[in-house]
Amino acid sequence: MDFSLSDDQRAISEMADSVFRDYCTDERMREFDLDEQPFMLPLWQTCIDTGLHALAIPEAFGGSGMGITDLYCVLRAQGAGLGQVPLWQHQLAAACLVEYAADSQRELIEQAAAGEALLSLSLQGLAASRGVKLQLLEQGGLLLQGQASAVDIAAQADRLLLVADSADGPCLVLLDPRSEGVELLPGITNHGLAVADVRCANVLLDAAQVLPAAAVRWLEQRAIAAVAAVQLGVSEEQLRRTVEYVNQREQFGRAIGTFQAVQMSMADCHIAIEGLRTSLYQLCYRLDAGLPSDSEAFATRYLGTEAAHLIGHKTQHVHGGIGVDLTYPIHRFLYWSRHLSLVLGGSAATLERLGDWLANNDKLGWKYDLDENKNLC
Repeated sequence: MDFSLSDDQRAISEMADSVFRDYCTDERMREFDLDEQPFMLPLWQTCIDTGLHALAIPEAFGGSGMGITDLYCVLRAQGAGLGQVPLWQHQLAAACLVEYAADSQRELIEQAAAGEALLSLSLQGLAASRGVKLQLLEQGGLLLQGQASAVDIAAQADRLLLVADSADGPCLVLLDPRSEGVELLPGITNHGLAVADVRCANVLLDAAQVLPAAAVRWLEQRAIAAVAAVQLGVSEEQLRRTVEYVNQREQFGRAIGTFQAVQMSMADCHIAIEGLRTSLYQLCYRLDAGLPSDSEAFATRYLGTEAAHLIGHKTQHVHGGIGVDLTYPIHRFLYWSRHLSLVLGGSAATLERLGDWLANNDKLGWKYDLDENKNLC
C-alpha cells in the first residue's frame, strides 16, 4: 500500500506546518493562557487569508473543494502546534450544509467560505451516556427544547449545527445562537477553548433548519477523521518533545532515555501513534472515495481515544516533577488529549458501537471488498 501524499497535499502540509509553527510558539501559548480570548483570533484570520478555513468546502460555494485527506494535512499541523482555532468545526459544518441543505443555505455557506460567517458544531450527544438532550418536537410547528453541553465557540459562532432527538431518531438542526429562547452559559475547556452550554426553550425552527437523518452519519464519520487527525498531530509533537527531553535529562550520571523502562514507554507511545495513523489513513481514503466507512470510523475513534490516554500519561510521567509545572509547555499536550478524547467519546462506548456493527455485518475483510474495489477502477 502507498501511504505517501501527493505533491499538492505535501504543499498544503508544509504551508500549514509553517502557519502553526510560526504562530504557536511557547511564549504565545503562555500569552493565550492569560488573555482569556475565546480562541486565537489573529491565527484564525491567518487561516482565512491562506484559505485553510475552507479546504473542505466545494469550489461552487467559494471553498477549495478538497477532500478529507487534504484536511487531514492541515489538522495534523494544527494539533502539533496546539493552534486554538475552529478549523474542523467550521468547514465540516459548512460542508455538511452543502451536502444536505445547499438550496436553502447557499448564502450562509458562501459567507462561511469567505470567512464572513463563523460556524461550529457539536456531536457530543451521540457519545454521551445520557444520550441526546436536545429534543425536536412538532407542536404546531418545529420546536427545539433541551440542552447541548459544552459546544465549541457557541457564543462566538453565527450558526451552530447540533444533534437533536426527533420522532424519527437523531437529526441535525441549524441553530442561530441569538434566536429567541436560546440561552448560552459560557465556559472554558481545560485546554483553553471557549465553549457554552446551549439551552433551548421552545425555540421555533423552520423546515430548512432541519437536515435529513442521513446527515448525522455523514458528519459523524468526517468529524471522527478530523478530531483523530488533530490528535495525531498532538501526540506526535508530544512524543517528539518527550524524546528530546529524556535524551537530555540526566540521572545517576546518564541520560534517562537510556533506562530500559523509559525506552519501553516511548516504544509503546510510538506503536500507538502508528496504529492511529494507519487506521486514520484508511478512513480518510474511504471517505474521499465515497466508500462505506462505519467500521473504519469506529476503529479510528477507539484508537484515537486510546492513543490520547496512553501517550498523554506516559509522556507526562517520564517528565517527572517538571511535567506538572505549568510554566513548562508539556502539560498543554495532555490537556488537549483529554479534551479530544471527550469529543471522540469514551473508548468503551466506541467498542460497544463497533461490536454492535460487527454483530450485524458479518462480511468484513479484503475478499468482501472486491466489488467496491472494482468500482474504483
